[in-house]
Amino acid sequence: MQTATALSPVTPLVPLMGEVSPWAAMDEPAEWEAFSRPVAGREGHWESCLMLEGLRCAACALTVEEVLARLPGVDTVRVNGVTASASIQWQPQATRPSLWLAALNKAGYGALPAGDLMLATHRTQAQRLMLWRWLVAGFCMMQVMMYAVPAYLAPAGEITPDIKALLGWASWVLTLPVLLFSCWPFFSGALRDLQHRRIGMDVPVALGVLIAFAASTIATFDPSGPWGANAAYDSVSMFVFFLLSGRLLEQRLRDRTAGALEALVRRLPDRVERRENDGSFRAVAVRRLVVGDLIRVLPGQAFPADGEVESGESRVDQSLLTGESKPVLRKTCNAVIAGSHNLTGVLLVRVQRVGAHTRFAEIVALMEQASVEKPGLVQLVDRIASPFLVAVLLATAAAAFWWWPMGPSHALAVAVAVLIVTCPCALSLATPAAMLAGAGALARRGVLVRKLQALESGAVIDTVIFDKTGTLTEDRMEVVTVHSPPGVNREEACERAGALARHSLHPVSRAMANRFPAPHWVASEVEEVAGSGLRGRVSRPDGSEAQVLQLGSTAFCEAPAAHADFSVHLSVSRPDGRQYLAGFALDEALRPDAQEAVTALQGLGVRVQLLSGDTGAAVTALASRAGIEDCFSRCTPEDKLDHVRRLQRQGHRVLMVGDGMNDGPVLAAADVSVAMGQAVPLAQAKADFIITGNQLMTVVALLAKARHTRAVVRQNLWWAALYNATCVPLAILGYMPTWLAGFGMAASSLLVVANAARLARSARVVPIAVDELEH
Repeated sequence: MQTATALSPVTPLVPLMGEVSPWAAMDEPAEWEAFSRPVAGREGHWESCLMLEGLRCAACALTVEEVLARLPGVDTVRVNGVTASASIQWQPQATRPSLWLAALNKAGYGALPAGDLMLATHRTQAQRLMLWRWLVAGFCMMQVMMYAVPAYLAPAGEITPDIKALLGWASWVLTLPVLLFSCWPFFSGALRDLQHRRIGMDVPVALGVLIAFAASTIATFDPSGPWGANAAYDSVSMFVFFLLSGRLLEQRLRDRTAGALEALVRRLPDRVERRENDGSFRAVAVRRLVVGDLIRVLPGQAFPADGEVESGESRVDQSLLTGESKPVLRKTCNAVIAGSHNLTGVLLVRVQRVGAHTRFAEIVALMEQASVEKPGLVQLVDRIASPFLVAVLLATAAAAFWWWPMGPSHALAVAVAVLIVTCPCALSLATPAAMLAGAGALARRGVLVRKLQALESGAVIDTVIFDKTGTLTEDRMEVVTVHSPPGVNREEACERAGALARHSLHPVSRAMANRFPAPHWVASEVEEVAGSGLRGRVSRPDGSEAQVLQLGSTAFCEAPAAHADFSVHLSVSRPDGRQYLAGFALDEALRPDAQEAVTALQGLGVRVQLLSGDTGAAVTALASRAGIEDCFSRCTPEDKLDHVRRLQRQGHRVLMVGDGMNDGPVLAAADVSVAMGQAVPLAQAKADFIITGNQLMTVVALLAKARHTRAVVRQNLWWAALYNATCVPLAILGYMPTWLAGFGMAASSLLVVANAARLARSARVVPIAVDELEH
């Protein structure tokens, strides 16, 4: 980790606030380094992630960005209102975290470092408080409705004035808790927005509630006056109840999204047993671990650092980090990664990487970056939110002015309905809720989303290009073809070759031994000739059927010219010369699901291509094994870049899948880029998506989820547009009572959230026609 630059003790940062900050403890480098990391390529700059409290809408997110951006030493700020998170790039020499928190507190917002153990407590308290507000509003609404029903159903004159007044006063008393307790989030949010000269979504809601309650109060205190028939406590309480119902579910969605990151951060234990110099084990804080420490990890515990097993054997769950659905066996000399869980046995692990250098920390950093990423459509909604709300207030005033000659009470009822029904909650949630739900589903499949914008672009991909080495293939060889002359027992020849290959560590020998286990043959007197091959005696376990065999190059085995193209040959020494037994063609090992993934992509209507710098024969052979028709060999990085740009000029949308390191230019040029990140430092993998495991079928799931996300976003936007196009004219024309306006606004938000929640399910592979992609 980059060493933080210590602040001079005379630097007058804390006194700028007028007194010692209650958040001064956050200014210690040991504290803020826990939720910060150096910015790549910018010496002396750090990036920190905060979880925010009090955000209600897009206007709130913009306010927080402005408040933080004005502070000295803060370079850039990004805020995502749906996840209630902020990313801050800053310079330790010029500012301190306590200044951010103080500025946010002054603006009416709270904040805690991402991953702070107090986050769960704050989130639980906020949920309980919101639930209590909802329950109070619901209880009072039912009681007020009970008093309002007789007034609606009784014939004129049946209810005496004194009883009518009593019902009005009872309704007024029961509405007060709704106004003073349940409505407080709307009032505080509106007051904060007005203090910052910004119109947020709480402003029209608060105005609507206050106007309706004020008119009803006047009617109760002066029943014979001009407002005497305007008591609408039932509408006020119902509106607040419906609105809180929507807010409650929105909060659950937000907490589930933010909680996913919080749960990931909390996977690391606080303490771990470390072996001391005297051989005993003592529990120490995880932050005190250094490279070279030997730690003991018990069953049920998480690994606090990356390392290598020195003794023990156990099953390890690393599904969240690599996408592997089943626990994997880990024993001596096997690597383990921080954040994975030990399941069955005790392991002694030698620490190799700690803190920000672990793969776990890289994954957390990527998830934090994705949580504050705002796609273009979301940024557009943020920009138009305030002007739209200003238009809402103007439309409300115009509606009240239009209806005023018909009676003040009716004019105010129409104005309140317009205020409520035009609040753009559904519009502001339509895109970010779907995007984040889709990104969360992909994360559970082992796909890290670095740019949410790419999730939009992935929905229109019509061409997928794979790099060969490290992408379609694994880092090992495999036998792909075996040939033997007539009269030779091929199966026996293969087993003899496998028995001989077991005595060498050469990659070709390892591939031969893995392909042909040879349990019924043993090799002895094995000699390895450098650069040529192996020679040894191969026989049955009892010594029978012994033969001296050569396994290696064409010249070493004196292979016939017709078989010279094979990679490895097998021959047997006889008194009258050598007899050729078999030829083996080897190639890079294709990933197990490569052919299935190519077939599935083609089933989606996507064209699949292969680009490689390897020779033509090798690339063509591998492409044939994978089922890819279009392949291009001897491609330099410049050739790959030109190929992608040529496809884009032809109108194609290209997704490039590479190893994340050697394909930087072409990954950057593609419309969407995917890096196979199993062996890649994630901070260096400049791709839109990173697949943490080895499954190529994840690319298929990625495209399917991108298309599903686009469909859900379109459904949400259409619903929001249809809702406004239908309800706004009805409200302006006076056909929508206040309670129905509140119900409609809450229902629209609930529908958008529920529709987005469908994306949390596993990705579906949905075929789509190529001509549809062009539109």
